[in-house]
Amino acid sequence: MTESVTAGAADIPAALPDRRIILPALGVTQILAWGSSYYLPAVLAKPIADDTGWPLGWIVGGLSLGLLTAALISPKVGHAIERHGGRPVLAISALLLAAGSIGLALAPNPIVYLVAWVLMGLGMGAGLYDAAFATLGRIYGQGARSTITTLTLFGGFASTACWPLSAWLVSELGWRGTCFTYAAIHLFILLPVYLFVLPRQTSPRNATRPAADDATAPTSRRILTKRDRTVLLLLGAVIATASMISATMSVHMLTILQARDMTLTTAVAFGAMVGPSQVGARAIEMAIARFHHPIWTMVVSAALVVLGLGSLWGGLPLVGLALMAYGGGIGLESIARGTVPLALFGADGYAVLMGKLALPSLLLQAGAPSLGAVLIHRFGTDVTLGAIVAAAILTLVMVSALAALAKRNGVRPRGS
Repeated sequence: MTESVTAGAADIPAALPDRRIILPALGVTQILAWGSSYYLPAVLAKPIADDTGWPLGWIVGGLSLGLLTAALISPKVGHAIERHGGRPVLAISALLLAAGSIGLALAPNPIVYLVAWVLMGLGMGAGLYDAAFATLGRIYGQGARSTITTLTLFGGFASTACWPLSAWLVSELGWRGTCFTYAAIHLFILLPVYLFVLPRQTSPRNATRPAADDATAPTSRRILTKRDRTVLLLLGAVIATASMISATMSVHMLTILQARDMTLTTAVAFGAMVGPSQVGARAIEMAIARFHHPIWTMVVSAALVVLGLGSLWGGLPLVGLALMAYGGGIGLESIARGTVPLALFGADGYAVLMGKLALPSLLLQAGAPSLGAVLIHRFGTDVTLGAIVAAAILTLVMVSALAALAKRNGVRPRGS
């Protein structure tokens, strides 16, 4: 395994696209893509149920179906980005999300509604973080760490920007008009950005390629050793369990907080601390990233999640601080899931690797909210939160083992 993080300008060919153009463009598209897909049911579920009378479980289940679809196509997406670059894949994602949004707007019954979410899932798999990270890795090679970190800063504002936008659109146009509006945004904003801002790439172009006989050569240029396979297994497990925890909490946090004798208004106020904490943690990471290897970002992320959720489960009175710690942890996790694979295995084959790692992560994200609902119904919020804390502790143990194994393979706890 190898490390080449925060590569300087000399490490990246001068012909590569200007980050000052690529990053804001991708950042805006990520905000809109997340806000019009993953975060959409949070605002539209009740208006849809009130208007149609469809079961709320079916309506919310659309997102789970979309995430399942995204999981199944993620390896293919990684291979496509590795072969052709991110430009055509992200452009197709805009078309798919537009088609899915139109399908939602026109849906006459729950069956058509769920079919539309399959289209949305195809677009999510081809257009959200994993595809965007793979695109940046494909463009900038080993120098992509800082661009991935910066992109997550943009992504952290997706719910902040799009929840109020969705709420305003629903009040003005209804939920169907909101979906039509998002379809137009994908067609007339995201699609042109992808086609006219992102570079054409016909062959892999990565900086800082190790020698072919180096034991730390990228995964696509050598046979993986038994230790490499162990590292990949641990890395996939860490990313998947961390994603499962954040998906479960994103859906059930307010229920858990209200079970602690909070009103809905108070629970919402505390829950609102998570988003800014994510962005704050990412900003700190961006400032200090050059001083450490990203594996330690992943370790700190897991530790903060354990600290935050463990404090909440233990009934400690500082609920705000607990949620800020949790928010900081999941904010760093978004960075680590993109930067750790790049640092450990290099830029060659990075897009393919990201696609493979996304599969178990998205599968667990798809099923976690439903599992959480079952646990809450059968055992209550305390037992459910305890199970989530246990999963967080397991994640911390696994990432600590991953860091130790990576260090034995030559990774050092420093930046460049």
